[in-house]
Amino acid sequence: MAKHSAARVPTHNTPAHQPELIGQGIPDLDRLIHERIRLGIVSALAANASLTFNDLKRLLQTTDGNLSVHARKLEEAKYVACTKSFEGRVPKTEYALTALGRKALEKYLDHMEALIQAMKR
Repeated sequence: MAKHSAARVPTHNTPAHQPELIGQGIPDLDRLIHERIRLGIVSALAANASLTFNDLKRLLQTTDGNLSVHARKLEEAKYVACTKSFEGRVPKTEYALTALGRKALEKYLDHMEALIQAMKR
């Protein structure tokens, strides 16, 4: 992977994306998780075994459409698993963080910690 002297937007956001260094050795953050709603989804699921669509919607104070789009991106990256079922006749969508998603969040948090430490110097 090429090194760049200035910050850059990654060319892809696959789970296997290896962080590159930017600036003074600051890791490039996972753009898939870095977006506010997606970070909220992953963080909420890290603290809970699973959450329903409505639980996430309430927690993140967002719209159905916004949550759907962001959850789908995380699902496509295999960071979250989505299970659809019915309770009686009412559809129920439930999300859970996958092992890959947990690993990606841990890596993201490590990168944020490195950024914080670099800024303290």
